[in-house]
Amino acid sequence: MRTTKVLSVTLPDEMLAQAKRRAKLENRTMSELVREALRRYEWARAFEDIRAYAKEHEPVPRMSEQEVVDMIHEFRRERRAKTARRAEPTKSRKAS
Repeated sequence: MRTTKVLSVTLPDEMLAQAKRRAKLENRTMSELVREALRRYEWARAFEDIRAYAKEHEPVPRMSEQEVVDMIHEFRRERRAKTARRAEPTKSRKAS
């Protein structure tokens, strides 16, 4: 029993030619190419919906320029401290 359905799509000549070239380059059938395009379209739309929801429900806090600068400095201090801790010899290395 067939698990797929046939779909008829009309495309402008140049778009069809581009799709055929792409399918050939990627060693895909036209059906595979169209399925991938639809998957990507759905993913992009879902991402847009999530971003719109987040923008509506979680406004970005406003920060002054000085707060941004302070945050950058704090991040860099923490990163340097982590790097320094990783570079410190451990007890097992000292004993060797």
